[in-house]
Amino acid sequence: MNTIDADWLEELNDAMRSLFAIKAHDPELDQRLLISYYDLEPREAAVAIGNDYDLDRSEAIWPPAGLVWNS
Repeated sequence: MNTIDADWLEELNDAMRSLFAIKAHDPELDQRLLISYYDLEPREAAVAIGNDYDLDRSEAIWPPAGLVWNS
């Protein structure tokens, strides 16, 4: 079985965060499922995952008005 490259997974997480405001592990995608997207570039994989799992795009302005950050 193939293993997921850490750099690819990090780029996928960045793409998932920017497109859907989640990380790859949030929709419970384990390595067994992620391997089917591994032949794609990370951003293409994120879009494909979003389409396959019917994720809503995060196109709203972030952070939303009125959000208070705790530091």
